[in-house]
Amino acid sequence: MTYIASEERYDTMNYRRCGNSGLKLPELSLGLWHNFGHVDDLENAKKMITYSFDNGITHFDLANNYGPPPGSAEENFGKIMQSDMKVYRDEMIISSKAGYLMWPGPYGEWGSRKYLLASLDQSLKRMQLDYVDIFYSHRPDPDTPLEETVLALDIAVKQGKALYVGISNYTAAQTLAAIEIFDELKTPFIIHQPKYSMFERWVEGGLLDVLSAHGKGCIPFSPLAQGLLTEKYLKGIPEGSRASKDHGFLQKDEVSEEKINKVLKLQEVAKDRGQSITQLAIAWLLRTDTVTSVLIGASSVEQIKENLGSLANTTFSDDELERIELILK
Repeated sequence: MTYIASEERYDTMNYRRCGNSGLKLPELSLGLWHNFGHVDDLENAKKMITYSFDNGITHFDLANNYGPPPGSAEENFGKIMQSDMKVYRDEMIISSKAGYLMWPGPYGEWGSRKYLLASLDQSLKRMQLDYVDIFYSHRPDPDTPLEETVLALDIAVKQGKALYVGISNYTAAQTLAAIEIFDELKTPFIIHQPKYSMFERWVEGGLLDVLSAHGKGCIPFSPLAQGLLTEKYLKGIPEGSRASKDHGFLQKDEVSEEKINKVLKLQEVAKDRGQSITQLAIAWLLRTDTVTSVLIGASSVEQIKENLGSLANTTFSDDELERIELILK
C-alpha cells in the first residue's frame, strides 16, 4: 500500500529557525544512528519514519557509518525514500556526515578533502539522492588543517551536493576558528551537532555562547544519555538493552547507583510537571533558543510518540530549574 502522509502533519509541531539562517527545523528530529541498519527490521524502520513525518518531524539525520554494518542505515533510508517518501522530498531535511572510519586505508576517515567528498558521493548513492540538505564534518581532525576540511564542505555546497553544512563534536575554540573561515567563504554553515544532555553538559562551557553569538543552530544528540534518562535502567540492566550489549556505546559501569538516584529524583520533578523522565530530559534541552532541535533515537513508534509528548511543555520556572540543578550537581 502506498504511503500517504497525514494532512494534519504540520498542525502540532513547532519549527525553530536554525540560528540566523532561513532554515527552520522541527523541535524534534529523528536520528538513524541505531535501529535502521541491515541487522534491523526494515518494516519497523519504515513505520518509524512515516510516523515521524505524519507528526511534523521533517528532519532525518544520518551519517556514512550508521548501521550496522556501516552504510546500511543510508541504504535502508534510500529504499524507504524510493518506496514511500519520494514525493515528499522537498518537505524533508535530510542530513549526513563523514568523519569516522568508513573504509580501509588512509583515505577512509577523518577530515581530508579526499575523504569527505568521496564519502558524500557514496552517501548520495546509497540514499539515491541528488543532494543532502545538511552535510557535516562528523569530528575534528587533528592532522588535517581546519581550512582544508572547511573548504571541502564549501565545495560540497558549490557542487550542489549539499544545501547547508554543519560540524559535529568540535570544541568551542575549533568552532570559532571554523566560523571565521566559513564567513570568509560565505559558506552556509548553520549548525553544530554536539553530545548534550542533563548528564553531558560540556557545551555549556563556551560552545553554546559561541553558537549564540554567531547565529548558529545547535542540535544535541544523545539527549537521553543513551537511555539513562529514561525508566529503562531504574531496576537494573534489562536483557537486550544498550548497556547489556558488549558492542554498545553505553557501558555497564555508566549505569551507576549515583546516576540512577539522580534519575529517580528527576522523575519527581517530571511528575510535578505532568511529564515522564524522558519528556523532562528533552524539554529541558529545548528551554534555550540556541537549541534549534533535539535529535532523538528510537526503536519503536511508541518511543517516538512518547518523545513527542515532551513538546507539550518546554518552559521551566526558575524554581524548577533550580531543583534540577541541585539534583544534577
